[in-house]
Amino acid sequence: MAARLEPGRQAPDFTLPDAQGRTVSLADHRGQRVVVYFYPKASTPGCTTQACDFRDSLERFAADGLAVIGISPDRPEALARFAEEQSLTFPLLSDADHRVAEAYGAWGEKKNYGKTYEGLVRSTVVVGPDGDVELAQYNVRATGHVAKLRRDLGLEG
Repeated sequence: MAARLEPGRQAPDFTLPDAQGRTVSLADHRGQRVVVYFYPKASTPGCTTQACDFRDSLERFAADGLAVIGISPDRPEALARFAEEQSLTFPLLSDADHRVAEAYGAWGEKKNYGKTYEGLVRSTVVVGPDGDVELAQYNVRATGHVAKLRRDLGLEG
C-alpha cells in the first residue's frame, strides 16, 4: 500500500489525459483549492452516485472557491461516455497505470466478497492554493461523501 498523504504535505503534481484526451495538470489549478477524488470505475453504481453528487454540488464548491477533479483508472473513452451519460462537467482524468493513485495513497489492498486484491481505494484529497494537502480521506463511502466532505471542510450544506 502506498503511503497516505497527510495535511501540510505537498500534494504530488500530476498531468493526466481527460475524457477528451487533453492533458490536465494539478499545476493548472495552482492558486485555487482543488478537490481531487479517486474512484474505482466509471459507470458503476457507487461511482455514478458519487460523481452525480459532485455534479450536483459543483456550483456550491465553485462558490466556495474549490474546483473538482475526478480520477480513475478508466481510459479516456470510458470517461467520455460516463461524462456524457451523467452530464458531468468537471474534469475526469485517466490514470490507467495508477501512478497518480499510488502517489496519493489511493491504490492498495482491497477486500471484496472474501477476496483480497490490489485496486483503487475510493479517496478524496483537498489541495490548497499553495499545493499543500488540506485534507486527505481514504476508504470513503460513495453515498453521502460529498455532504460529509463539505461538513469536514466547514462549508455550508
